[in-house]
Amino acid sequence: MKFEEWEPHYKNILDFFGFDRTGDEDAAVLARSLTDKDDIAVLKDAVCGKKVTVCGNAPSLPEDMRLGRRIGRAGKVAGTGNGAEAGTGDAGNAPSSSDEVIFAADAAADRLFSKGIRPDIVSTDLDGCEDSFLEMNRAGTIMVVHAHGDNMPLLKSWIPRFEGPLVLTTQSRPIERVYNFGGFTDGDRAVFAADELGAAEITLAGFDLDDKDVVPMKHGKLMIARDLLALLDFKI
Repeated sequence: MKFEEWEPHYKNILDFFGFDRTGDEDAAVLARSLTDKDDIAVLKDAVCGKKVTVCGNAPSLPEDMRLGRRIGRAGKVAGTGNGAEAGTGDAGNAPSSSDEVIFAADAAADRLFSKGIRPDIVSTDLDGCEDSFLEMNRAGTIMVVHAHGDNMPLLKSWIPRFEGPLVLTTQSRPIERVYNFGGFTDGDRAVFAADELGAAEITLAGFDLDDKDVVPMKHGKLMIARDLLALLDFKI
C-alpha cells in the first residue's frame, strides 16, 4: 500500500489511540541511525511470487501449523497439504515446507523456533523480541523491525545486535531506508508487506482477532487489525 493510500488510516489510528505522530517520525530517524543495513532487496526476493503464510501468536498456532490449516482471502480455509509436526525438525533448518514462506509476527517467531520451525521473515516492533531472534537472524531470517514512538529504548537495545538481514519500517511517512507497506500490528503489517512486495498467495495461521483475554488497548488494536486486513480481502 502506498503511503498516500495508507495515511488516512494512519490518521484515524492516531486519533483513536491518541498517539503522537512526531514520536513515530522521531523513532524512524532513530532506527535508521542505529544501522547501515537495508536488505529490502533480500526481503522482496524472499516474498515476490511466493506462497506466504503469516503466523500470528494465537493459541491455535501450533495446531494450525501441524495440520497445515490456513485462512486465505475472503475467509477461505486453505490447507497446504504438508503441515509441519510441532516439535520435530532442527530449529536451524528451513520452515514447514520448501515452497511456503513463513512470515512470523513478533513473539510467534520464538514459538515456532522452539518447535523446530525457523521463520523466513519476522515482523516485529521488538516487544516480543528474545535472544532467539538474534540466532534466527544469524541463520538468515530477515528481521523487519518496526519503529514507533513507544519503542525507542527497544530500538536502541536490539537493532545494533542484528548481524543478518534487516529491514526497517515506520507507520508514518517513509524516509530513506525506512519503509511503510501499510498495517498497524505486527501481524497485519506482515500481511501488508507480503501483499506490497508481490506475494503470489498469502494465508494466515495463528490469528484470533476475537481474543477476549486481552487488555483494552490490545482489544482496540485487534479491532483495527481486522478492519485493515479487510482492505486486503481477509475476512477474519
